[in-house]
Amino acid sequence: MTLGSLRSVGWPAFYQDVNAMDAIDIPALGISLFNGKPTLRVFSANATAVSVVLLSEQRTVLHELPLARTGDIWEVTSSVLVPGSYYALRVDGPRDFQHSFDPKRLYLDPYARHVENLGDNLHPFWVARVVRREEFDWGEHKHPHTPLRDTVIYEAHLKGLTKLAHFVPEELRGTYAGLAHPNVVAHLTNLGITAVELLPIQAFTSEKHLRGDELTNYWGYNTLGFFAPHAEYATEAARREGPEAIARELKSTVRALHEAGIEVLLDVVYNHTADEGIEGDPVLFRGIDEATYYRQDPGGNLVDVTGCGNSVDTSNIYVRRFVLDSLRYWTEEFGIDGFRFDLAVTLGRDTGHAFTPHHPLLHEIVHDPALRESKIIAEPWDVGVGGWQTGRFPQGWSEWNDEYRDRLRRFWVESFAHARVTGQHREAIGKLATAIAGSSSRFSDDRGPLASVNFVTAHDGFTLRDLVSYNVKHNLMNHELGRDGTDNNHSYNFGVEGETEDARILEFRRLTVRNLIGTLLISAGVPMLTAGDELSRTQHGNNNPYNQDNGEFGWIDWRLDEAQEQTILHTRRLIEIRRNHPVLRPEYYNHTTETLEDSTRFTWFDAFGRHMADWQWTTPASRSVQFIASALLSDGRTDQVLVIIHGVTDPAPFRLPQVDGVAGYRLLWDSAAYRVSEIDTDAMSVASPQQRMRLVGPSMRIYSVLDEH
Repeated sequence: MTLGSLRSVGWPAFYQDVNAMDAIDIPALGISLFNGKPTLRVFSANATAVSVVLLSEQRTVLHELPLARTGDIWEVTSSVLVPGSYYALRVDGPRDFQHSFDPKRLYLDPYARHVENLGDNLHPFWVARVVRREEFDWGEHKHPHTPLRDTVIYEAHLKGLTKLAHFVPEELRGTYAGLAHPNVVAHLTNLGITAVELLPIQAFTSEKHLRGDELTNYWGYNTLGFFAPHAEYATEAARREGPEAIARELKSTVRALHEAGIEVLLDVVYNHTADEGIEGDPVLFRGIDEATYYRQDPGGNLVDVTGCGNSVDTSNIYVRRFVLDSLRYWTEEFGIDGFRFDLAVTLGRDTGHAFTPHHPLLHEIVHDPALRESKIIAEPWDVGVGGWQTGRFPQGWSEWNDEYRDRLRRFWVESFAHARVTGQHREAIGKLATAIAGSSSRFSDDRGPLASVNFVTAHDGFTLRDLVSYNVKHNLMNHELGRDGTDNNHSYNFGVEGETEDARILEFRRLTVRNLIGTLLISAGVPMLTAGDELSRTQHGNNNPYNQDNGEFGWIDWRLDEAQEQTILHTRRLIEIRRNHPVLRPEYYNHTTETLEDSTRFTWFDAFGRHMADWQWTTPASRSVQFIASALLSDGRTDQVLVIIHGVTDPAPFRLPQVDGVAGYRLLWDSAAYRVSEIDTDAMSVASPQQRMRLVGPSMRIYSVLDEH
């Protein structure tokens, strides 16, 4: 089939192999109906024999059917492939340096809709199950289709979010249904969250070394079922009923969130699989066609740019088809609204293992008709050579902006540690200002600020509370002798390592948390909060609890004191301010001195209301600044806010800017206020241009700008 004919059947124009291999027609893989009978198709270019083995729940072989080969597609049609059947693949092929065929082993169908372990935790025996296709009642279901500029992302672990939630019925805690419980949905909507980004819910397993230590892969970045919901996240009742009930529970959860106006994004792992490296127990592609699916060097050794033992080779058209099929399935079958791609640089590496923003898969994902409305987000790095690529993904992608994260941490946290020791701050205002304005030094004008997903914390790393409570990581419980997790945290404990009852230290920490959340939510770009940061949860200094499926490190503790409740209220107020002021949500950069629509003009002033001098951007002695953000609205009005940043501990005098057309400033938020109610009292009065005021620090304020008309 030619490239033109591929376009005619709806495949993207980019569907052309980088090896100059002719584009070819690929039939539906996995199990589908053909002339009314179930047909199993498997791709393997290098196998010499493939059979499907049907098993009992006790792992007894019931049938073994050979698959016939047509090109590189192996196929069998048989009425024994009935819903509920357990099955696996047996594959034989060459025994040479490129291949790992072993006909004594059984492997998973990569397109399986459900996978199940018929062994135990230490010695798993993974098989697929045939799933009955059934219609789901979506009711009046509609995707929220929240514009990217209006999006506020909440990154959450599906189990950890509700496992300790006392306001959710016990049988629903830690499950798909628990996420959809009205009390959980109410918390999200009250905060102002528009999208939940779930850590992996595609079926996964624990690595061999974790099983040996009686630990689990809690986060789930070890996928073995790319079309299968993770069964352990379903309620016990759904698991007893079977795969169809598990799928219904997940769909019901998506429907409930959509009804509340909340999108569902999935963290997906297509950069590596649960096959691990040569020491692992292969369950997928290593036994089906290692040379096609995994990156290898000329000697047939696995090229590992993921740190997980293998790297999926997306330079191959069949592998790209696999990724796209999986994405389409989750979008069309489960109503998923977008994806965050783990170690996305791996997906963009070419045949020489070098990253290129022109990689076919990166373009196919954003141009695929089924994915065109999806939010597409990259984790723009991996661990290979040239692995840090923040800002280099093509148009249509947004990216986790780790540079933004580090700039906020250095300014509001680490610089205070330096000042405590030396008497001088290390960080000036310039880099923070660039981050607030949308990171135009990192992202091109044609992509704009919405290419930046702004965050201060994520699932990997310190929580917000731990960021201001620990100087170093405390990861010994991970069984890796403290070698795991980054040492580059830009954190500071403000005087005591870990928990303390010192009121002064506690208030400084809480103030810093408010400053970080405040900066995040007034910055141009797409903000992402980590679940639990809005209530100051702790992981007790563990910055890599990937194997901590427990209440001490992994699950959110919803028993809140007053200070935690106030943090929730501050977060809610800040999201409300962002929602009410389009000037904080620009689509484009504004490099002019004009006020334009859909872009924000930033006018910067020093503490005395004077325009910033060049030297003030780069000296740590000048950490107290103000800016007015201005944008033209579609109705002709101008939306403006004033933000004051006081980046030192000492109190300091400020004078509000005098700007043509500005009559005054009304306070919307003040990080120095412990209670939000204190802000509401102060907001009753209007501050005048050139008004003098004394600010305590470190703190920030947000004002609405009142015009003279």
